[in-house]
Amino acid sequence: MKTLKGPSIFLSQFISDNPPFNSLDTLAAWAAGLGYKAVQIPTHLPHIFDLAKAAESLEYCAEIRHLLANVGLEISELSTHLQGQLVAVHPAYDAAFAGFAPKELAHDAVARQQWAVDSLKQAARASQNLGLNAHATFSGALAWPYFYPWPPRNEQLLDEAFQELAARWKPILDCFDDAGVDVCFELHPGEDLHDGVTFERFLALVDNHPRCNILYDPSHMLLQHMDYLGFIDHYHARIKAFHVKDAEFLPSAKSGVYAGYQPWIDRPGRFRSLGDGQVNFNGIFSKLAQYDYSGWATLEWECCLKAGDAGAREGAKFIAEHIIPVAEYAFDDFALRDSDKSAVRRMLGLEE
Repeated sequence: MKTLKGPSIFLSQFISDNPPFNSLDTLAAWAAGLGYKAVQIPTHLPHIFDLAKAAESLEYCAEIRHLLANVGLEISELSTHLQGQLVAVHPAYDAAFAGFAPKELAHDAVARQQWAVDSLKQAARASQNLGLNAHATFSGALAWPYFYPWPPRNEQLLDEAFQELAARWKPILDCFDDAGVDVCFELHPGEDLHDGVTFERFLALVDNHPRCNILYDPSHMLLQHMDYLGFIDHYHARIKAFHVKDAEFLPSAKSGVYAGYQPWIDRPGRFRSLGDGQVNFNGIFSKLAQYDYSGWATLEWECCLKAGDAGAREGAKFIAEHIIPVAEYAFDDFALRDSDKSAVRRMLGLEE
């Protein structure tokens, strides 16, 4: 059995123009001071982390690792959530996601998609250069506007959407395979891969690609009313990354899982800081220990009530206290007795 690693923290929600959140070295010192052991680094901001440079320069990667090691940190994973989103964008979201790409590509859908694919391939090489074995991303979405279909469900439309999504990702997955790095899709509403069924559909279309894996985030499953503990039983072999994020669903007479176009604070389902929501983290950490998950437990802080600095400070302690140091021997080993076949047969009453 293996003990998972942590706590790690996803930096995206904390980056700003204000110190200490405006450079990697000061972000690292801040995270280490809170008790984190690793950081998950977004790759769309070159002043924080230069993805193109990391893909080509072992020297730059060594400098990044040294910078983090100086304050006792590692990199848990790189993240390309924004670039992954742009691998597949339905025209309905063209304007909404335009800002995820460089300004000169924002309104050129073809060039924007190619930039996203190139960025993913850079992330594969950068991860390899940094000695990482997992990568966090989104799948993008072509079918999402039809997730609750009216007119009724069109199977041909869904087939075409998933076949196209698989065709776009297969060369990227191959690139990550060459680099020896797992692609971990965060299953997330808004993405075509948002639950177990959609992941399985995609996985079959990429021929059960060994690098096609899951970033497990129970908050998104709780808000979809999924059995997020049973999910681990089904998919543990494909879970290679873990966002520790809390959520709650408070039934309402006025609104439900679709939230009524309300702000987060007014929705029946909303994300919370660790320990303030309804997610059963004791059960999750136990399941992951049971199945030998050996990756990182990474805080993704998103809360509509609590301040980010408080959520980050409390999150480090919360994750550390939930990590289960797995047993090196069974508790009843003391009662074991050596035996041979003859002794066993006597125990079964098969020999006198």
